[in-house]
Parts: sequence; C-alpha cells; structure tokens
Amino acid sequence: MTDDPTTTRRPQPGEPIPARTCPITREDLRRYADASGDHNPIHLNDEAARALGLPGVVAHGMLTSAVAIGVVAQWAGGADRVLATSIRFAGPVVVPADSPARLEVAGTVKKVAEDGSTADVALAVTCGGVKVFGKAVVTVSLAGG
Repeated sequence: MTDDPTTTRRPQPGEPIPARTCPITREDLRRYADASGDHNPIHLNDEAARALGLPGVVAHGMLTSAVAIGVVAQWAGGADRVLATSIRFAGPVVVPADSPARLEVAGTVKKVAEDGSTADVALAVTCGGVKVFGKAVVTVSLAGG
C-alpha cells in the first residue's frame, strides 16, 4: 500500500508501513477528557497521578490507541478501512507539562487474506524508547472503495 489510495498493489507479509511520530500534549488530554467524559485525574493532574505511583500525567489508553490506529488507517486509505483491532497495553504514555509526549508508531504487514481483501498489521508503539503496546494488531480492508 502507499499513501495513494488509487493504487491497486496489495501489500505483502513482512512489508513495513510508514512509521510516524505523533505528538500528544496536555491540551490533547484536556480535549479528549471533555469529548469522552473521562476526567480521571491521572490524565490531568500530576499530583493525582503520582499519588497512584505514576511518574506524572498519563495519556488515556483509548486516545493512545486511536492515535496509533490512525497511522494504520491513513496507510490503508481511511478510517473506514479499519475492520478490527486487538491491543494490549505494556506501559503508559507519560505526557510532560512543558512538551509533548512523542508516540513512535511503526507497523508491519503480518498477514494478507488469501483473497487479498484484508490485511493484519502488527504495531510497534513506543514513547521515549519505552514499549507502550504489547501485542497490537489492526485488521484493515484492502478492497477498493
């Protein structure tokens, strides 16, 4: 696949998708909290996060997932191409007060359906060199559209 959605070439197992660095800021966390209704203080207040043993404010898991899945969606040709996701978290994304956290998102095509209609993309996601996801797979449609 390429960034050109008009292409008809099918990806092959082992093929990487373009890696991206995605910043996540404290303002992103505030906006996500407002949109989702998840105002858990560990996502908004350093003292509350530290009181629970965290190093500071951490990003919402669903926000982190959405950002990473978005990288695969862009590669596949749009969010409507995402059919399924399976993500296990390995660690939090700590978001400093004075600079964005940088989510490093890379992926590899692991499997393409025999009929070429879908692909499974395994994600490797880190922040500051620390693994964020354990096992993470996004299944996308490869059908023209």
